[in-house]
Amino acid sequence: MFELLVKALIGAVIVVVIQLLARTGHYYIAGLVPLFPTFALISHYIVGSEKTSDELKSTIVFSMFSLLPYLCYLLVLYFLVDRCRLVVSLLGGTLAWFVAAVGLILVWNRM
Repeated sequence: MFELLVKALIGAVIVVVIQLLARTGHYYIAGLVPLFPTFALISHYIVGSEKTSDELKSTIVFSMFSLLPYLCYLLVLYFLVDRCRLVVSLLGGTLAWFVAAVGLILVWNRM
């Protein structure tokens, strides 16, 4: 139970940091904060403590490829933000991320 509380607090702190940065003249840094490996640290710690070193390495390599769906999200969002309302642009980016993530998982499972 304590671990869940710590993870929730970490997430809350990240959201507060993003909000505070968005209000400053350095608002663009708010785009970097989500890429801090908070959840990757948690994920890799859990996998590393429950699985073998080879399985952790496999997870790390998959994590590297997981940047591709994020790139798809950003590209779609970049092109939609001038053409659609913000919510529609965000939904389009999220859909692109989801499609790319499913594609990544399917390709990974066939390898």
